[in-house]
Amino acid sequence: MASNLLLVGRVAGAFGVKGEVRISAYTEDPMALVTYRVLLREDGRPGLTLTGGRAAKGALIARAGEIETREQAEALRGLKLYIPREILPEPEDDEFYVADLVGLSVVTSAGEALGEVKSVQDFGAGDLLEVQPKSGASFWLPFTREAVPEVRIADGLVVAVRPEETE
Repeated sequence: MASNLLLVGRVAGAFGVKGEVRISAYTEDPMALVTYRVLLREDGRPGLTLTGGRAAKGALIARAGEIETREQAEALRGLKLYIPREILPEPEDDEFYVADLVGLSVVTSAGEALGEVKSVQDFGAGDLLEVQPKSGASFWLPFTREAVPEVRIADGLVVAVRPEETE
């Protein structure tokens, strides 16, 4: 995946019989996908060019220039959709995009290295940081103020409490 791309949705399948597609939106407002218009594939090539849509239960029911039939829409099921990071506005002071955490160093408040943020996931109970130490298996850290009291994007750091200290 190109490092400047942010995952914003995934094609969930066809909707209706006229070639509309249901997209699971990973944005706060599913309609934001329509404003981005061109959604990219993981390799940066164009994926879908949205020509319109409507929100429906956390998803977007969309029309795309590349899709004319239900079968074409169904064939795209599972396609991950991205936008270039640079089209988003810069976050305000003390704000950041969750995707900006990937690759940051994770340290304790004393500066002891714990690893690097490998991914950010939400399995339904809130965001989790997957931290990859220099050696050994990765571990999960809840993305809460208690476990992660400080995020310093400019310094490339996430300050965290050791997992065994939060139990």
